[in-house]
Amino acid sequence: MAQVLVCGAAIVTLSMGIRHGFGLWLQPITQDQGWTRENFAFALAIQNLAWGVAGIFAGMLADRFGAFRVIVAGAVLYALGLVGMAYSPTPLLFALSAGVMIGVAQAGTTYAVIYGVIGRNVAPEKRSNAMGIAAAAGSFGQFLMVPTEGFLISTLGWQLALVLLGMAALLIVPLAWGLREPGFAGNAAPARQQTIAQALAEALKYPSFQLLMLGYFVCGFQVVFIGVHMPSYLRDHGLTPQVASYSLALIGLFNVFGTYIAGALGQKLAKRKILAFIYFARTVVIALFLLLPLTPMSVYIFSAVMGLLWLSTVPVTNAMVAQIFGIQHLSMLGGFVFFAHQIGSFLGVWLGGFLYDRTGSYDVVWGITIALGVLAGLLNLPIKETAIARLSPSPAH
Repeated sequence: MAQVLVCGAAIVTLSMGIRHGFGLWLQPITQDQGWTRENFAFALAIQNLAWGVAGIFAGMLADRFGAFRVIVAGAVLYALGLVGMAYSPTPLLFALSAGVMIGVAQAGTTYAVIYGVIGRNVAPEKRSNAMGIAAAAGSFGQFLMVPTEGFLISTLGWQLALVLLGMAALLIVPLAWGLREPGFAGNAAPARQQTIAQALAEALKYPSFQLLMLGYFVCGFQVVFIGVHMPSYLRDHGLTPQVASYSLALIGLFNVFGTYIAGALGQKLAKRKILAFIYFARTVVIALFLLLPLTPMSVYIFSAVMGLLWLSTVPVTNAMVAQIFGIQHLSMLGGFVFFAHQIGSFLGVWLGGFLYDRTGSYDVVWGITIALGVLAGLLNLPIKETAIARLSPSPAH
């Protein structure tokens, strides 16, 4: 268990840490290339959508053949995508590298695949807590990597900074070795009670699964809009790039605590109530941030409190999927829930750029973010998180 947690956490630290700093590249790339913010935002929107779509299949492959092969392939693709992002001469090629390639890479190196390994190797009474530790590692990656990325951009330029990150992504390959699962040796997955089709049909028809997906859609919209557009929003209001970099780093630092606490509470409290609280609290925090005067201190306070709520939905959501449906198809079902998250991410990041270019501000998108937070809180309250009742499942072959 310790090896799985350490290697899984380190992989999430690198993969999530790199992606959390992409907002720092918005202004350098658009200014140097003569592109609009919508050009950049569309590429990252494609990235989130590609991550969501590929996550379903990455989960299926990890459930069938084990996580090791999936993670290695994702790491190599991540490195190639970052180099391609650095040297793409047109918005189309930028969307293919920063969007499609990196999105698919993230599907193989982040939560759905890593949580599948954790779910299969950690006892149910410790599962939510273990997932919280892995999510906290991803948050630490944001705290560690975002200031590093800001430093690399300011000292080496944005292109070389991306190449160095590509080299860092390859460190995921040796870490994946620690997540090999003996039960998948020789391409033979452990015996299952359900086929992939049976498990997916069962989940998609279950109302609580649908509500969980809708809530996670909102999570994606909120965090990716803020993560990508926050640096430019602050620059537009006269604050320095350092404030933006520190802001994202603080979100990452406090999310270490938020995700760990959420995972630990998930062992003791109703998970649907934890999720509802997170969404309602985000709504209040965002509203206060917009109503109060914008200063470096207000940004730092917002970032710290928002950090506590940032990815704290992740361990609770995935632990709930395991609790309701079991662990046999956890990576695949987790990938499907995450697909809803990434549709929200696509809309959040793209609408941020689209509406900014047309209105000259982010006000409309901030308003949408607040309204969706209220909706997500309400959607999570009626979820039934007890194990689903199965009559007599047909054995899968």
